[in-house]
Amino acid sequence: MIDRKDLGSWMDGAPNEEGYVKGSSLGLPADGPGAVAPFWRRPLSLLLDWGLCMLVSALVFSGDPLANLVLFVAVNLLFLSLFGATPGQFVLRVRVLPVSGRSPMILRAAVRTVLMLLLLPAVVWNRDAQPLHDVVAGTAVVTL
Repeated sequence: MIDRKDLGSWMDGAPNEEGYVKGSSLGLPADGPGAVAPFWRRPLSLLLDWGLCMLVSALVFSGDPLANLVLFVAVNLLFLSLFGATPGQFVLRVRVLPVSGRSPMILRAAVRTVLMLLLLPAVVWNRDAQPLHDVVAGTAVVTL
């Protein structure tokens, strides 16, 4: 008979291998520059970017919710394509790098941003600490 301990539990977290280094299957180093960024930097950079967009929207568009969204998409597309990092990511010293495929960064930024707006891909992560929107776009967020 199958016992509960054989199946595991969602409270145990994601399955992991002892000694596995996050990002190693992507060719990223274990630590230092170019390593997978710590989790806390990702949502904090997102909050900084969203706050910047809301501030600009409040000053220029009287806080229109659609303007907030359009500004957020524009900031992500422009900054990721040109610099590899949004303003919030610059502040927190992380950047988005392509890790697979050969598509141009503007396409990667568009796919990543659209999927991030759907929210669900942003909360589903793999063992390399990549959310689904980064997996689909072929990118990884790394430290500088």
